[in-house]
Amino acid sequence: MIRKALKRDCLDLAALSLQVWLHTYAVKGVRSQISKYVLSTFNEEYFAKLLERECIDIRVFEEDSHLIGFIVADLNSEFEDVSGYEIVTLYVSQHFHGKGVGRQLLTEIENAHGLPFWLSTWVNNHDAIGFYDKLGFNIVGELNFNLEGELHRNHVFAYAGT
Repeated sequence: MIRKALKRDCLDLAALSLQVWLHTYAVKGVRSQISKYVLSTFNEEYFAKLLERECIDIRVFEEDSHLIGFIVADLNSEFEDVSGYEIVTLYVSQHFHGKGVGRQLLTEIENAHGLPFWLSTWVNNHDAIGFYDKLGFNIVGELNFNLEGELHRNHVFAYAGT
């Protein structure tokens, strides 16, 4: 079931974010910069503040009362001359990859807010890049994620429908 996120979801959103982020990005293990970032970012307060912002839409995917994925759209975000709004986060528990959860979450946001939209992903996140390629996204630019002065290159993908 997909629905709008509620305040009561914030703890689960934080826990799932920690799980997905560490699995995806801490490929060499954990170090202080990574620990500081994830523990200061992915917490109940962070998600509660996101839910208060009118330009943010968070949808959750639940199965048997368990959160298995979520999507965050920022309807006011812009990137250079790319049209549309930003998908800030699309996280699905690795246990549910390949089962259509990510695709359903993207469709839900598209149905709610239309096209086009854009997102970014780390250049070494080959699973995500393959997923977006398969869905018809196009690479339209790059940006850097700054982790305490370390710049990590990200592809920017745009989607305008198939």
